[in-house]
Amino acid sequence: MKITDKIQDKMNGKDHIGGIHCDVTNCAYHDPKCKCSADQIKVGPTYASSSTDTVCSTFKQK
Repeated sequence: MKITDKIQDKMNGKDHIGGIHCDVTNCAYHDPKCKCSADQIKVGPTYASSSTDTVCSTFKQK
C-alpha cells in the first residue's frame, strides 16, 4: 500500500490490518482493495493441522 493510500484510508475513516489479504467479498469487514477492516481477527480452531482446517471466526455476513 502506498503512503497516499494510507492517508486516504485514514481520511475516509478506514483502518486495515497490515499484511492481511481477504478475498471474502461477502464479509462485512472486506474492503474493495481486499483488505480487512476489522479491529482484530481470530483464526482457529486450535486443532488445525493445515490451512484447509482453519477458519476466520471474525467473519460477519454483509
